[in-house]
Amino acid sequence: MVFKARNSLRSSSDSRHRARKVGLVVVAGAAVLALPVVAALAAQAPVGLGTADSFAVLAGSTVTNTGASTINGDLGLSPGTAVTGFPPGNVNGTIHTADGVAGSAQSDLTVAYVDAAGRTPPLAVSGDLGGLTVTGGVYKSKSSLGLTGVLTLDAQGDRNTVFVFQAGSTLTTASGSRVRLINGAQACNVYWQVGSSATLGTTTAFAGNILALTSISVNRGVVLAGRALARNGAVTLIDDTITAARCAPGGTGGGGTGGGGGTGSARPTGTAVLTTIPTRVAQQVARFGTSVCVAGDFRVEVRGLLIRRVVFSVGGRVIGRRSRAPFTALVKPTAGIHTVVARVTFTNGTPAATLALRFRACARAVVSPSGFTG
Repeated sequence: MVFKARNSLRSSSDSRHRARKVGLVVVAGAAVLALPVVAALAAQAPVGLGTADSFAVLAGSTVTNTGASTINGDLGLSPGTAVTGFPPGNVNGTIHTADGVAGSAQSDLTVAYVDAAGRTPPLAVSGDLGGLTVTGGVYKSKSSLGLTGVLTLDAQGDRNTVFVFQAGSTLTTASGSRVRLINGAQACNVYWQVGSSATLGTTTAFAGNILALTSISVNRGVVLAGRALARNGAVTLIDDTITAARCAPGGTGGGGTGGGGGTGSARPTGTAVLTTIPTRVAQQVARFGTSVCVAGDFRVEVRGLLIRRVVFSVGGRVIGRRSRAPFTALVKPTAGIHTVVARVTFTNGTPAATLALRFRACARAVVSPSGFTG
């Protein structure tokens, strides 16, 4: 069986699990192997940047560069006055320091920031986004967001697809992390609204427009396709390349799941999320795969919209059939690598979905007559 890594992390309508659920999500028949991902049901319009659109770098207090950074686009600062490090840095655009153009851009950045922060409906995400594949929509963390490894943004063939990430506090990437754009996704349509400051780790390859309330620190060797726009604080660069992203023309032009336009109503789409109880199992699998074993028994649970029936199996053996919520089954694994499969059917025309969780179980502890456990 071939599993396609398009998964979705989705907030639950069940208040009992709403705060801390981490799951494996599939929408409209796509199967998930490991970590959460989200498929939004409502298309988003681009966040308007106004006069800030021409800027690759915009800051409030200072812009500081070390080394041979290249800025493809304008560089601006307002109300601060200190732009240092150009040269040796190179700006393929115009430098605006505390002038009317930079001031206007900062005003428009504020409007864009508020717009991005208010986008709805958000799907809840938390922690590290590494390993996720997400489709267009709004993703919100009440606290910080991180990226270790690769985050894949899938436009599903529509070049107009918009991605909005809302971080309540910081955005931080680990060294060598990457944002990957597939199936028509464009950096110009990606927005990172950051409630405090953003830090891009060494040699990160990042995509999207960073709208930070405070500051943006770009460490050595970063390549950013998008913009570094800081409202109140500094932008700090070290041997980086930042290119103001421009959208290429085109798009599917037609509806699709959750698409806008047209006069009719969008057909509701069934969704399914595979997670575990306790959630630490899903979190461990998402982070370590089968390199770290899972200790003890646990439950798998499918949540979502318009679910008719779920059949759970491990190694081809059915361990549970559920036709009403809660859709759960108990997993009691022996030592070794196993795959839990959940086959989900829906009450409407949404194609059936197959979700999978592959994990390695620890050896069972044995209690000897003397009471020694080992």
